[in-house]
Amino acid sequence: MRQLLDVLRRHQSVTGEQLRTDIERRLAVERALQQLVDLAVKINAHAVTSHGMTTPADYHQSFAAAADLEMIARPLADQLAPSTGLRNRLVHEYDDLDLDIVAHAIAGAVSQYDEYCRQVARWLRDQAD
Repeated sequence: MRQLLDVLRRHQSVTGEQLRTDIERRLAVERALQQLVDLAVKINAHAVTSHGMTTPADYHQSFAAAADLEMIARPLADQLAPSTGLRNRLVHEYDDLDLDIVAHAIAGAVSQYDEYCRQVARWLRDQAD
């Protein structure tokens, strides 16, 4: 996840127009955003089911389940859950994608998923103790 965040940091000032005209940049940004969400959802589901909780019904719900487990704080879960919608648009609505929204999402993804990594790492340390 840290490598994906590094990719996004390098593109934080990108505009929707730049994504429209630079296919390599667009692909890097879109793939990094998608993989961040996918990895977080997998981490959430693994942690939740490993602690005997029900598998989250969908990607969005996985963040609430991670908060229920106290792996991440509820406010962070509430901030991250909508990123699953962007992930779904990246995967399923490629032709209709609003690249201005994608460009705008980068800064939020960097800050929120960076915090996600910190909170999950803290939770894992606490579990090991």
